[in-house]
Amino acid sequence: MTASLPPAVPFFPPALFEADRPALIGLVREVGLDPEQRFILGRRTAAFEDLLREDLGAAEVVACSSGTSALSLVLRAMDVGPGDEVIVPAFGCAPLAASVVDVGATPVFADIRPDTMTMDPDEAERLVTERTKAVLPAHMFSVMADMSRFAELARRHGLRLLEDSAVAQGGVLRGVPAGLWGEAGLYSFVQVKTCGMPGEGGVVVTRDPALGEKVRMLRNHGQYAGRRFVHHAVGLNSRFDEIQAAFQTYRYSGFPARLARRAEIAAYYTERFTPLADHGVAPPPPGPDGRCFYVYTVLAEDREALGAHLAEWGVATHVYYPHPLPAHRAFAPYAPPGARWPRAEQAARRHLALPVHHLLTDAQVQHVADLVCAFASEHR
Repeated sequence: MTASLPPAVPFFPPALFEADRPALIGLVREVGLDPEQRFILGRRTAAFEDLLREDLGAAEVVACSSGTSALSLVLRAMDVGPGDEVIVPAFGCAPLAASVVDVGATPVFADIRPDTMTMDPDEAERLVTERTKAVLPAHMFSVMADMSRFAELARRHGLRLLEDSAVAQGGVLRGVPAGLWGEAGLYSFVQVKTCGMPGEGGVVVTRDPALGEKVRMLRNHGQYAGRRFVHHAVGLNSRFDEIQAAFQTYRYSGFPARLARRAEIAAYYTERFTPLADHGVAPPPPGPDGRCFYVYTVLAEDREALGAHLAEWGVATHVYYPHPLPAHRAFAPYAPPGARWPRAEQAARRHLALPVHHLLTDAQVQHVADLVCAFASEHR
């Protein structure tokens, strides 16, 4: 008799919001039948912003249409524009560079650290010129960037510091929440993020009330709250949905437990995988400080073989960034001729993300870890 395969382990769970379905349907009805008929930027959005502001100890939290939009809003609020340079990681998501290009500035690509895959502060400082206006580090996968170093770099050179914390909601580094190290940070609520929702959305978080108020004005076509049809700047349509605001507020009390489960899974993976570093599979650095657990990513010498091995046994994996940002046609015009980013290139070849979502069972987590360990043992 042929042994049956264990159940598939999805990378992201298809029924992520199944337990919340009755509440979500109720909220759709509540908002839809509300006599106010306010579907964007209403009292539910304001309540969600207040909830996050109080929880984080921020001066301002401004809900907007996406994490990408949040980046663009903050760059505009910082008056970054033509003639300015912004130092960004050479490895990561397209909006890191695209949002800079969108405001007319020039992205300058810095290489990353080989262990965390976050921007290397030394590489960033080497690229500072008289045109540098801002530095934009990004937290990557499950590890926060070295924000204390970037904060010092920004102070030393008089630069604006914008923290791309889209994947890091709930992360804390040296007692400071992700998003509050720089002048402003942001979170993304796309469904697969740690505090995701069934749709698109994000927030800007800041300790600077004036900067937050400017972002608030820019997100709604340059209008201040309560003063429609008076436009103070050319802004964006980056408004938050009332149904999603109500749903996020409803689910927020469960966020710590969901995050703790991700952290538990990640800690188990790291314990199992740390001995594999000399056998072609390297986990993220150990330890809980500065961890966010959006996804759990290893660096594998033979990524394709590891991915195929896991797929054969029903485990889904994901490659996020198969090329460094300057290697894309969209950003090639901003890459100096002959320049190389060897660590970003290595990360693009080697990174492989494993399932770490909070709905995984202990048996599924052990199954994933056993498969990775068996692969490393066979490929010594």
